[in-house]
Amino acid sequence: MMIKRITELLDRVFRGLFRSKKNIKLGLYGPPNGGKTTLANRIAQDWIGEDVGKVSAMPHETREVQVKEQIEIKSEGKTVTFNLVDTPGIATKIDYEDFVKRGMPAKLAKKRAKEATRGVIEAIQWLDDMDVVIVVLDATKDPYSQVNITIVGNLQARKIPVFITANKTDLSKAKLKSIQDAFPQYEVIGISAKYGKNMDEFYKSLLKYAG
Repeated sequence: MMIKRITELLDRVFRGLFRSKKNIKLGLYGPPNGGKTTLANRIAQDWIGEDVGKVSAMPHETREVQVKEQIEIKSEGKTVTFNLVDTPGIATKIDYEDFVKRGMPAKLAKKRAKEATRGVIEAIQWLDDMDVVIVVLDATKDPYSQVNITIVGNLQARKIPVFITANKTDLSKAKLKSIQDAFPQYEVIGISAKYGKNMDEFYKSLLKYAG
């Protein structure tokens, strides 16, 4: 009963927010390599034919906040204009040796670690500017991580409307239900940003609060 009441309250806040704002800051948040930039690129390509940023298998490829403005998204007769904000991956610890283990030269690894640390700070600072946040999680990984708990806790403290995207559902190890069980108070949409799987449902969920 309590979860239902919280969900209904968030829905009302979300709907009022969309009606009162013309350009909504839509933030993509989550741990490194969950697919935030891949999703940002998918959204931007679908609606304006452009990419937002570079993607890589190396963690912390995105180390600065990236913004695409005036993305008009349509679904089932509804239209909302977003400023899409792709943020660096949130991590509780960034060690340059982790990059070295992946084959990166030590000097470059230390540089990336410093940039990634600054990126985490920048992403957290941007939270206060967000109107709505999509938490992007890798559906093949354990959702009960300290990073995920920290991200969701920060959003709850700020009372920012949230829904969760379970990305990489094209992979055999993906467990959408694990993420749904971990965060029952939020709507969880399973997608593959890389291949565009279930994006129609994603856009429908995003815009359903706008009416």
